[in-house]
Amino acid sequence: MTLVTLKDVLQPAMKGCYAVAGLVTLGWEDMRAYVAAAEAENCPVILQAGPGCREHTPLPILGKMMRHLADHASVPVVAHLDHGYTFDECSEALDSGFTSLMFDGSRKSLQQNIDETAAIAEMAHAAGISCEGEIGFVGYSGGENSAGTDPAEAAKFAIETGVDAMAISVGNVHLQTDKDGRLDEPRICTIEAITDIPLVIHGGSGVPISQRTALARGSNVCKFNIGTELRMAFGAALRMSVNSNADRFDRVQILKDTHDPLVAATRTVLRAFMAKGV
Repeated sequence: MTLVTLKDVLQPAMKGCYAVAGLVTLGWEDMRAYVAAAEAENCPVILQAGPGCREHTPLPILGKMMRHLADHASVPVVAHLDHGYTFDECSEALDSGFTSLMFDGSRKSLQQNIDETAAIAEMAHAAGISCEGEIGFVGYSGGENSAGTDPAEAAKFAIETGVDAMAISVGNVHLQTDKDGRLDEPRICTIEAITDIPLVIHGGSGVPISQRTALARGSNVCKFNIGTELRMAFGAALRMSVNSNADRFDRVQILKDTHDPLVAATRTVLRAFMAKGV
């Protein structure tokens, strides 16, 4: 069994100068492909169930799927709740077998975010699992604008919440379909100079590959969330499978056709985060 916590994979990453991919899942097909890619690259992987995924599939089912994959995987697998918005939602994820809870209080006032995140972290740690929090709101492409992370607030947040990882807003944006974004590296440096915690970049699909690699190897950014980029790869493979034969109707066979292309795309993502020389 290779089911592990977020802390189990991020602490070695911070010491070893590499990052771990938090891969946003929508169902069984991409979860399975992500684990296969991680095994091929011999690296840990974080399977993430975000709000869209949870809207489609109940948390207890997602937890069982992730744990089943972890039980049969040859690499460490984290079962991670992404963007939990309430204590009850995080509690349900814990009860469903998740090994990491990400509570998103980034839209709240600083003190409310600290208080609520600290409560989630306390619950997680009491159960022997990890907690990620977010300070500074990460916006959405074509939607809500970001509110950048204030370094002093980040330091206070890290100390007072006791989280195992901290998501920051430094020019990253969710749902970006290109890689034209650039992260604010001076701000990242300022944050990591006054904290000693693994940092997380949400909206990693919009970050150029070269910058992902540079930050993975040269900063405390130890986790990049990747969703849009791989959803696009899955969508392209699905479209090709469906359009290859107008008479096809067996969805199992159609979905099988997405596996190899998604594994290949995921392996490319994973390689960018590996330590130098690996």
